[in-house]
Amino acid sequence: MSVRISSLNPATDQQLDSFAPLDDGAVDAALARLATAQRDWATYPLSQRLDGLRAVAAVLRAERDSLALLATLEMGKPLTEAKAEIEKCAWNFEYYAQAAPDYLSDQIIASSATDSRVVYDPIGSVLAIMPWNYPFWQVMRAAAPILAGGNGLAIKHASNVPQCALAIEDIVTRAGLPSGIVTTLLIGSAATEAVIQDRRIAAVTFTGSTPVGRIIAAQAGHALKKQVLELGGADPFIVLDDADVEQAARVGAKSRFQNTGQSCIAAKRFILDAGIADRFVDAFCAEVDSLILGDPQDAATTQGPMAKASLRTELHGQITSSIAAGARLVRGGTPIAGAGAFYAPTVLDHVTPTMKAGCEEIFGPAAAIMRVDGADAAISLANDTDYGLSASLWTGDTDRAATLARRINAGAVFVNGMSASDPRLPFGGIKDSGYGRELGASGVHEFTNAKTVWTGPAQL
Repeated sequence: MSVRISSLNPATDQQLDSFAPLDDGAVDAALARLATAQRDWATYPLSQRLDGLRAVAAVLRAERDSLALLATLEMGKPLTEAKAEIEKCAWNFEYYAQAAPDYLSDQIIASSATDSRVVYDPIGSVLAIMPWNYPFWQVMRAAAPILAGGNGLAIKHASNVPQCALAIEDIVTRAGLPSGIVTTLLIGSAATEAVIQDRRIAAVTFTGSTPVGRIIAAQAGHALKKQVLELGGADPFIVLDDADVEQAARVGAKSRFQNTGQSCIAAKRFILDAGIADRFVDAFCAEVDSLILGDPQDAATTQGPMAKASLRTELHGQITSSIAAGARLVRGGTPIAGAGAFYAPTVLDHVTPTMKAGCEEIFGPAAAIMRVDGADAAISLANDTDYGLSASLWTGDTDRAATLARRINAGAVFVNGMSASDPRLPFGGIKDSGYGRELGASGVHEFTNAKTVWTGPAQL
């Protein structure tokens, strides 16, 4: 008998619901519906597809509060953050409804032909294997450009957010898009490979951990299917000696602790010039002290529980190991007793690259402070990682910043600001943080067939 997919409230440890995973026959039927819907959708004029995107945005906005509550219940994020997530999803769909005509227009290129151009055709249906930390945004940021391009979408969501997964399919259906064009597959991890191999799936997009990303890449590569992988990160937050230290500390605390620290592009390693390090730590800890732990449905709460008790256990192991290796505990460092997967906001100082907090991805409410002497040492330490997703660089000299940003090995560098995803800009990483890009023009083109069309007569 197959194990049911359970929805648990991480703030209370109570079960919300459970679902029987789809059997092979149900998966086959779902993929058949998706294939039919996608063939239909691909024939729609672009203007009609983009009207569909606007309709999805309208449903998201109309039902923001109920959808946000669902995300809060299933993965524990504060309700105010969940509402902002739904708003961002709506903006994403509206953005692509406006920008897609430019992104998908024919690219005319002079050649020996009478006319030669690149046209962007749909490739089919994409399997999105998505994580739980932003249960709506992670799917919707991929869905908008995929749908704009005339493709379909199958969702294999994280097993702890099944209600959010089903809600996404329902949103798209009620917005009036073809039934089945977005299809949620409630299946376990073991059943995913067969879907990747299925001929009705043309490509795969995955957001999650690097070890799982390697497995997905191997499976999709064996089937010769395109992949976009957005994997882990150990994102540096570099503060130089001429930065606005107090502002950097405020933004850094938000970057580290929003979503209870469970974000791939959250600031994780705070690399500080030794000359300003003490000032930064004092200001940063003042921000940490102002965080309010509690019921994520309470509007006053600024930090909820972690999404799963197992994640809290893993985080605590990283913290205790780093302390044993010589890191100085400045704040927190303890699980909160009682119901729910709560963990005290934690700050470790004098972290070195050999400690778990200095070399592993810390996916929870804990910050690692690392001290260096000068900008060159800061850039060297920032690059001393297997990851390369994003980075934040703080300095008062914009000319200096422009030079240093080119030396940071990452998919994005944010100067005097917090790393974030934006529909207008490409998003993705290098090294063990993955490959390919979501969002921006790149997010549309990743899952299209860039077809050359050459019109003669031939020159003999």
